[in-house]
Amino acid sequence: MRIYDNPPRADWPELLKRPAKDLSNLQKRVGEIMAAVKQRGDAALREFTARFDGVELDQLAVPAAAIKAAGDKLSPELRRAILTARQNIETFHRSQVTTAEVVETMPGVRCWRESRGIDRVGLYIPGGTAPLFSTVLMLAVPANIAGCEEIVLCSPPDKSGEIHPAILFAADACGVTKIFRVGGSQAIAALAYGTESVPAVYKIFGPGNAYVTVAKQLAMLDGLAIDMPAGPSEVLVCADAGAEAAHVAADLLSQAEHGHDSQVVLVVDNQEQAETIREEVQRQLADLPRRELAEQSIANSLTVVFSNPQDRVDYVNAYAPEHLILSMQEARAFSKQIRNAGSIFLGYHTPESVGDYASGTNHTLPTYGYARNYSGVSLDSFVKKITFQELTADGLRTLGPTVEVMAAAEELDAHKNAVSLRLASLKAQ
Repeated sequence: MRIYDNPPRADWPELLKRPAKDLSNLQKRVGEIMAAVKQRGDAALREFTARFDGVELDQLAVPAAAIKAAGDKLSPELRRAILTARQNIETFHRSQVTTAEVVETMPGVRCWRESRGIDRVGLYIPGGTAPLFSTVLMLAVPANIAGCEEIVLCSPPDKSGEIHPAILFAADACGVTKIFRVGGSQAIAALAYGTESVPAVYKIFGPGNAYVTVAKQLAMLDGLAIDMPAGPSEVLVCADAGAEAAHVAADLLSQAEHGHDSQVVLVVDNQEQAETIREEVQRQLADLPRRELAEQSIANSLTVVFSNPQDRVDYVNAYAPEHLILSMQEARAFSKQIRNAGSIFLGYHTPESVGDYASGTNHTLPTYGYARNYSGVSLDSFVKKITFQELTADGLRTLGPTVEVMAAAEELDAHKNAVSLRLASLKAQ
């Protein structure tokens, strides 16, 4: 990790950059895959699954019996861990349910909002180098609480044509209604346009590689909603003198092992601590099974030393990290100054890993600086808010003249008449 000692603010733009992400070269290829799925449905999905995943499937849907049997392939400890995490995630997201509050904006004029679940949502769960069953929990639990009528999950099959049993078990435990053995950009196309087997959905959630990211972008151009723009995973750790070097290094590596394009950033207040943590990162890195991926990530990463506390705050806000770990004695006080972050982890005993799995908060978060203008996934991600208004006769008498004046000024006579005719009827009674 490169160390920058009290860099001047003029140099910050270079220190805020993420690893380069040019996806334009993939748009043509992904567009062709999506067009093929849109035109030829299941036949195209089978062809792409054979080509990209190396397996030929007669049936894309996972049979109900296979889903029910998945738990038997897991250790009791893993089943209990998944169910404990589900409970915590459900508890936190259920607390986000709101009751309608009726507001009387003036006498006889009542307004309120009510939530309705999105009818059909699609969840994409990568296979790749790790089965992300934790993401199933993060997406399916709030979808279920929101009242989404159909929760459709796609995940790539392994060489034997199966989906990892932990993904199936988590999906079954969280109320997923349909599961398909389809991965990559072809899965996003299936969810966007529908095929003979896979139903089209109204919103797509979930992480993925560059092909999946581009496919979600192209689906948006066709009017489909997605959870948020996505980039590689990232963490920024801000540590004070009381932070254990070994703990900070482990936090940095927990993100670095996600992939070669992940980025980790360390912010401290002195050069000695920066060097100590860097040495500890290298020591722990040598023992990681995913060392090769983590090494590439560390090469994209940096440590910034700021003696001035306000510089630390300003740099964090400018970077807008997906995950922000405040390994500090006064973490809460520091966090009050943070405006841009996906999720914040407070104090010496709160590793980012707990949020990834089981604290209850959602781990689907804005990356690549999008924390400046996006929130992470929550219950609100799976609902629409419908506004209501209800006027009494007295309410219309009170408000009506205001609307008549405004409609007339905009030269929208039908708008004015919709009020004027009612007021005339009331006057005639």
